[in-house]
Amino acid sequence: MATYVNQRTDESDADVVIVGAGPVGLFLACELRANGTGVTVLEQLTEPTTESRASTLHARTMELFDERGLLEELGPPPRGGAGHFGGIPLDLTAAAPENPHSGQWKAPQTRIEAVLQDRAIAMGARIRRGHRVDGVVDRSDHVDVEVKGPDGAELRFRPSYLVGCDGERSTVRRLTGFDFPGSSATKELLRADVEAIDIPNRRFERHPNGLAIASRGPDGITRVMVHEYGREPEHRGTEPDFEEVVQAWWRVTGEDISTGVPVWVNAFGNANRQVNHYRLGRVLLAGDAAHVQLPTGGQAINLGLQDAADLGGKLAAQFVGNPDPALLDSYHETRHPVGKRALTNIEAQAQLLLGGPEVEALREVVGELMELGTARRHLATMISGLDTPYPARETRQRRDTESTPSRQRSTAMGKLSEKTALVTGSSRGIGRATAILLAREGALVAVHCANNRTAADEVVAEIEKEGGRAFAVQAELGVTGDIHELFLALEHGLKERTGSTDLNILVNNAGVMGGVAPEELTSEQFDRLYTVNAKAPFFIVQRALENMPDGGRIINISSGLTKFANPQEVAYAMTKGAVDQITLHYAKHLGSRGITVNSVGPGITNNGTEVFDIPEAVEQMAALSVFNRVGEGDDVASAVAFLASDDARWITGSYIDASGGTLLGG
Repeated sequence: MATYVNQRTDESDADVVIVGAGPVGLFLACELRANGTGVTVLEQLTEPTTESRASTLHARTMELFDERGLLEELGPPPRGGAGHFGGIPLDLTAAAPENPHSGQWKAPQTRIEAVLQDRAIAMGARIRRGHRVDGVVDRSDHVDVEVKGPDGAELRFRPSYLVGCDGERSTVRRLTGFDFPGSSATKELLRADVEAIDIPNRRFERHPNGLAIASRGPDGITRVMVHEYGREPEHRGTEPDFEEVVQAWWRVTGEDISTGVPVWVNAFGNANRQVNHYRLGRVLLAGDAAHVQLPTGGQAINLGLQDAADLGGKLAAQFVGNPDPALLDSYHETRHPVGKRALTNIEAQAQLLLGGPEVEALREVVGELMELGTARRHLATMISGLDTPYPARETRQRRDTESTPSRQRSTAMGKLSEKTALVTGSSRGIGRATAILLAREGALVAVHCANNRTAADEVVAEIEKEGGRAFAVQAELGVTGDIHELFLALEHGLKERTGSTDLNILVNNAGVMGGVAPEELTSEQFDRLYTVNAKAPFFIVQRALENMPDGGRIINISSGLTKFANPQEVAYAMTKGAVDQITLHYAKHLGSRGITVNSVGPGITNNGTEVFDIPEAVEQMAALSVFNRVGEGDDVASAVAFLASDDARWITGSYIDASGGTLLGG
């Protein structure tokens, strides 16, 4: 395998050859060079394209660019207004209103390419234009790449790896023999950038005969796009001429744009294809070389750039220390499902956008669904890429690990390392202490709150300050749609950080107290206690089992009040008795899967309320414990952490008394 030399004089055996100097190939070159990998980029065009096919960046790509300091070089990009789903308006900031990059941003493809090319060259990548790839042979320890140079000379490159970033008509994909199943285009949009026309701006304007879109840019150039309902795509070998656009625009809108001066004309359709494997031996694909789709809403360029971000570190890691082919395989394992999901949503949008009168009823129903907050957030998150694994910069992370403080290293090697956990009601009290302790033991923790997001964020910040991993999720329990809302946020957070929605540990801690004398308790108060304390935990367990692998852990926070009398909390105690029944029966039900289910029963525990600031009250409460003190959140959290670990693998269906001896009597 080639070894990187800073001043390489012979680039024929570069570590990596990238074919295609579009945004994806150039971004990948930057990623590889950032990790010290030798890179040569081969591009058939002799000059950078002046065509700005794409112009939209989404939140996940903005995060990646921000992390790499590219936003300032890009302008930074201005906001691009509202997005859409199949031509139906959709505010993409709904994905994550707190994310500064949420929404969509305008950056012409030509500008993106120019910035990335300058960055790649400055970092030491070699860009070779006018070089056409004619042959590819994987030799098991390198790749032979036959190339014809700009002067007609026949060249041969021998990189350790070859990456095709050469678009939907990828030469690398064809020469290497990647399977590329899917469907060809059945619908087509004509597109043109036109000078010297004055027509109204149109945003997905539906006419009896077709769809019309027009947007005048600050440079005075108007981009027009037109689709005629029911018209089959032309099987042309070249791009359409302007006259074809003029005639289609006239048939749809009744407007004459023939006096305009075309700057650029092309056509694109709803072809939907994806390679079966993103890697064949030492040849890999990224961007449209790996997947072809309708470029609606800018998803295509964002999908490709995120492919490059994921691949860069994993490929660079093959040149650091001991190569790890499994890490390189994880590129396909991570990005193929992401691409498949994106192609599915894009095909759905194509039907809504390009369908004729037959889809109007469907558009109306989908539009109504998008008025619902959860549906709107789901679609916005999907288009923005925020529900996909965050691309890891593998070799850089390895270097960071070598200089990580000892506290962070111990966190990563705790008993719960590589585990994920959800702790409900963890913005304060026992839940807060539990979330912090599980994170100290190495778990990635979802810190749940009902309403106080600030408090949950503070818990996350404390965990991260100690070197742990956590994220906040917000969902009010006891209301319609609560479980769905909770798991939508949970799965988003897990997938973003781990690439999976697996949940290993569930701690049902959230609850509300009663504090009402039996004769004064109302039906509404009783229903509230039961809904939050008993109904919600049951259905949280039910839903969590879809995410929990075999061997998982479920810990339900019960109460010592199920074992001794306090008439002021009779209804509360009843709900906690129900929690113990959830534990008992689910423990037997899930034993065959190796999932343990246990209850922890706290006694009087300091939850930060005002009563614990009154010395006389604390003294009276402390007297109930044989240790003559009130419990602290850490006392209960330690019992929970034990039950969450492998040390408790033989304990299930149990009630663990964590009351400090309160139940032993006076």
